[in-house]
Amino acid sequence: MQTIALAALMLASSARALNNGVGKLPKMGFDSTWSILKNRSANGTLVADPKKFPQGLKNFTTAMKARGVSASAYGDNGYATCAGYPGSYGHELQDLAWWDANGFDYLKYDNCYIPFDSITQENMLGRFTRMSNAIAEYSAASGKTFQYSLCEWGWEQPYIWGKNLAQSWRINGDINPWWSSIASIIDQASFQWWGTDFYGHNDMDMLEVGNTGKGNPVGNLTYDEAKSHFTAWALLKSPLIIGTDLASASNETIEILSNKDLIKINQDPNVGQSIGPFRWGVGADYTSNPLHPAEYWTGNSSYGVVFMILNTQDTTATMFFNLTESWAIRAGRQYNVYDMWTHSDVGVAVRNMTFDLPPHGVRALLLSDDGPEPDGLFPYCGFFYQCAFPNATYSTN
Repeated sequence: MQTIALAALMLASSARALNNGVGKLPKMGFDSTWSILKNRSANGTLVADPKKFPQGLKNFTTAMKARGVSASAYGDNGYATCAGYPGSYGHELQDLAWWDANGFDYLKYDNCYIPFDSITQENMLGRFTRMSNAIAEYSAASGKTFQYSLCEWGWEQPYIWGKNLAQSWRINGDINPWWSSIASIIDQASFQWWGTDFYGHNDMDMLEVGNTGKGNPVGNLTYDEAKSHFTAWALLKSPLIIGTDLASASNETIEILSNKDLIKINQDPNVGQSIGPFRWGVGADYTSNPLHPAEYWTGNSSYGVVFMILNTQDTTATMFFNLTESWAIRAGRQYNVYDMWTHSDVGVAVRNMTFDLPPHGVRALLLSDDGPEPDGLFPYCGFFYQCAFPNATYSTN
């Protein structure tokens, strides 16, 4: 299937991420499962589909790059890809050379049809290390390298070790184009967001924006759900991989996928970290609920303090938060509020914000310092715990 990758490849946790010169910032590309035949040649090389590329696959990728879009290859850790095309097990260097010769510089590496444990005697870390080592070896010999995106569906905590091998890793099973799937992935990310930074990132799977009423399976996201989906993927700095047919995309789909304010945060050249949750909302904090994930999120950016507020309920809800619940806010200051969906300044926030959101709706806000808050406010502290007078007595907040 053709997909366009607006990949924001960044990530790490407290450990240092792999940095081989690629994958710091977002990338565009095409998934290339559809580019090859299901059988290798007599000498074991991959074979481009001559019917789809009568002038050669390299000619096609060259034309893509002339338009500013690089090409992304698709491979597999096993004997075959999930769609039945040749896997790269035992052909790692051979396949890298073929992809390079045909103009590819990004590799999504899947995990279907893997060899028996008795053959590899490795777990997921070791199995994916084979291709990581092959990329390093190929780069040393050729001077060229690949962005490496591994996919083992979050089975064995790749957000811990993936950063040592690759620039991105899937943290969940395959996405579906309906809200319960989107919400469950956000719920999972609420406990793994900390893994994201430059050169490595949690991959929340492709975007389902634009697949309402079409696709396989047929999607049913509402407009507000699609906005929430794109907002979460962008601000959590997941790869933004478009999974819909843009030739038949609606104006609403194009509007969502081309939100420059959100993409700007996703591609921030100075801040690689994801937003993280500061309050869950419906459920108790730090508890998993696939239907009602964390609703209140914040983080920093080059452009201001970021807030993502989600209504995970099935009815309109009033959302409220204190600005100082965000670690990135300065207490005692007021903030100009910019709405990243209306693309406009919407006022000045002092201490708190309250607004209504439709079912499964979102607000994506960018707050910038607007000076000291007004004099005479009570309580004296936005966050009242331990707020005291100079004589070491607590204020009556």
